[in-house]
Amino acid sequence: MNLLLFGNPNCGKSTLFNLLTGMRQKVGNFPGVTVDKKTGLVAVGGQSISLTDYPGTYSIYPKSSEEKVVFDALNELYQQQQPTVGLVVVDASNLDRGLFLFSQLADLKIPLVLIVNMIDLADRNGITIDQQSLSKELSCTPVVFMNARVGLGKNRLLQAIEQQVKNQSAENHFSVNEHILAIEDLMQQENDALARSAKAKELCKKVVTKNETTQSKRRIDQWLTHPVLGYVIFSLVLITIFQAVFTLSAFPMDYIEQGLQWVSQQIAQSLPEGAVQDLLCGGIIPGITGVLVFIPQIALLFFFIALLEDSGYLSRAVFLMDRLVRPFGMNGRSVVPLLSSMACAIPGIMATRGIPNSKERLITLFVAPLMSCSARIPVYTLLISVVIPEKRIVGFMQLQGLVLFALYALGIIAALLIAWLLKQLLKQEGQSIYLMEIPDFKSPHWRNIFTTIFDKIKVFVLEAGGIILALSIVIWALSNYGPSQERENALQQLKSEKQYGIATKDDRQLLESAVLLEHSYLGKFGKTLEPAIAPLGYDWKIGIAIGSSFLAREVFVGTLSTLYAHHEEAGEFSLREKLKNETFPDGRNKFTLASGISLMVFYVFALQCLSTLAVSRRETGSWRIPLLQLSLYGVLAYGMSLLCYQLF
Repeated sequence: MNLLLFGNPNCGKSTLFNLLTGMRQKVGNFPGVTVDKKTGLVAVGGQSISLTDYPGTYSIYPKSSEEKVVFDALNELYQQQQPTVGLVVVDASNLDRGLFLFSQLADLKIPLVLIVNMIDLADRNGITIDQQSLSKELSCTPVVFMNARVGLGKNRLLQAIEQQVKNQSAENHFSVNEHILAIEDLMQQENDALARSAKAKELCKKVVTKNETTQSKRRIDQWLTHPVLGYVIFSLVLITIFQAVFTLSAFPMDYIEQGLQWVSQQIAQSLPEGAVQDLLCGGIIPGITGVLVFIPQIALLFFFIALLEDSGYLSRAVFLMDRLVRPFGMNGRSVVPLLSSMACAIPGIMATRGIPNSKERLITLFVAPLMSCSARIPVYTLLISVVIPEKRIVGFMQLQGLVLFALYALGIIAALLIAWLLKQLLKQEGQSIYLMEIPDFKSPHWRNIFTTIFDKIKVFVLEAGGIILALSIVIWALSNYGPSQERENALQQLKSEKQYGIATKDDRQLLESAVLLEHSYLGKFGKTLEPAIAPLGYDWKIGIAIGSSFLAREVFVGTLSTLYAHHEEAGEFSLREKLKNETFPDGRNKFTLASGISLMVFYVFALQCLSTLAVSRRETGSWRIPLLQLSLYGVLAYGMSLLCYQLF
């Protein structure tokens, strides 16, 4: 038995899916495409039935790759004659639009359940639906009124699903109207699209009553979508978010760092000196610290993004940004992939499949890696905390938060400029039109928000964290071993110097560690890179961190944690403090305002992500575009970093 969940965008479909499946769900991809496929188990009548959540669509007749997913899935189920029950979610405030999709699915004679969701918003907007009349008009289709955000109507829905499952089990096949021989023939049925829409509107007139006194509810949108004030408000919202990310995360970050330092100290005291103690305290614990210490900032950032999306403000921002990106060869459909890329460029690039215009899709795909993703957050926040003072500018605004906002803004500005250049180079007639409906404002659904945060943290810890930890161990090994004779000669040379002779016992140990690290296999590799990166203000250690972070940007922090652990007593490690105090042999600080800004700007532009290149290759069908991205953004990163280092 297949339970399929359909609905228009912004109808509360995902909220309903979470309500029905709870934590018994997983995310994959539909066969042959990179569109997300969410599946879960629903307890119905004492049995667990699989429920699949399909992408939001206005019609089953495809105009984009996401809509084609629905068409192809129905086609496959028809070909295999699999028993199916469809759940169609409609927005109570936009019943006619939802009934259009419902009527298309009803033509297939699949047992359906019509779910009229968000009835609380409809009531608030003065919209009343006569459930009895609607049920009578739809004859044998159960109609369930719900507020999925609070679980209202869940039991009634499960009862309706159980009844339709029994009906379909009795028929035991994918029932098709006698006038429709195959689902491919439905493409020809769209020629009655206008008549279908008119019929849906006519039905709504019979069952829907509107109170016209509530039409002032959109006044706030005149401000939020204003061609000038709208951008000012959106900028203030983003600045506030970045301020909060820095301010609110400070205490939990300190506690996590101190807690792991305590763990490292306990291990150092419990184990005898040797390779095992050194691996744990100098490799694994610093690597774990480089992962866990940034969880508060990642959690806060995604909390605010989910809050904006769940409340309805993000849709207004997308509408607002459509006017901004249109002169640069994109439209509103490009905004969602670009915003998604601020979480991760990989799903952002995948989301470009929803852009039907090939030129606009290619431009969006090409510039998506310039959006500052969550993998850059550990790099940005580490460097900002080291080189930018904790200085308050105006009111609650701190300099550190403004710098973080500026880094995000720099990536957006660069993306727009490159998109404009691509618009001039790529030849294609016309530009597509983007139509969208702005949803009503609604109170956030906290369960959805915290589920999103949990999922993002889990991905960061399990996927990025695994890479960071593995590389930390590899880097520890490469930094602790090297040509034995060369290392011995370097130690003898150090012991003959005056500086070593007058140093204390602890200082001698630190000097020996520094020399051994410099003459390790990792040190020799870093020294090879140093001439190329020295003009940017970087030394060989930063070069190693940059090189290792090509697998994943956040590895930069874990690599530095492992490298600088060589300069501390076992169990006494704080990366931020160590970087602030790190100096060149002549006494100059390594991490200054100039080198810090240069390094942050480098990570704004550099495509330091192997997975992003692989996804670009899969989406474009060749290596030409990803290699062009890698080379162009690499040159930009080096050039802009050099310019910033010279300016500051």
